[in-house]
Amino acid sequence: MRKVVFANQEIYHVFNRSVEKIPVFNDKREYQRATIALDYYRFQNPPLKLSRALTLELKERQIFFENLRKDRKKLVDIICYCLMSNHFHFLLKQNLDGGISEFVKNFSDSYGKYFNIKNQRIGPLFQGAFKAVLIESDDQLIHVSRYIHLNPVTSFVTEKTELSSYPWSSFPEYLGQPLEICNKEIVMNFFSSKEKYKSFVYDQISYARELEKIKHLILE
Repeated sequence: MRKVVFANQEIYHVFNRSVEKIPVFNDKREYQRATIALDYYRFQNPPLKLSRALTLELKERQIFFENLRKDRKKLVDIICYCLMSNHFHFLLKQNLDGGISEFVKNFSDSYGKYFNIKNQRIGPLFQGAFKAVLIESDDQLIHVSRYIHLNPVTSFVTEKTELSSYPWSSFPEYLGQPLEICNKEIVMNFFSSKEKYKSFVYDQISYARELEKIKHLILE
């Protein structure tokens, strides 16, 4: 039984790792597909599977996605996210009953099927039950958002100078990249500008050495 019970309007740090820690995001194409999947499956009951939606002609696909965003309720608000080679982190606010579980299942199943077909593989891609931690304070909220956005640096995937352009997290969106995946205001309400938030993240690059403070949030 899951220890964390998901409640509507509450926020959770959700994370999971691939089976046997194998790399599951290996190239730009795979990262792009995963990003599209998390954007797509935050909505309730999309009328088509993502694989089918992506086969539509360009104009028809644009209209389809516009209507999806306009007409469908959101299972979750994605506050921030980061995709790493063998794991992912999401900060999610549940909007509808069962929303987080449904979102993570749809994302994992959709991407897992894509990955297995592309790589001629069978079997589950991610470890069994994903991990989740309730966010219990505003302070925890902003620190976990920073932890998630720092992941590419603390995992030595990218350098400090390249963090703001790491394309597989929501950090570039927070700094002004024109994407519409995240509900950034939940975090940005605590900062007077994008630059203030950027400084909040960058000033703690050594934050990884202090993770003992939030060790229950670390994906291991």
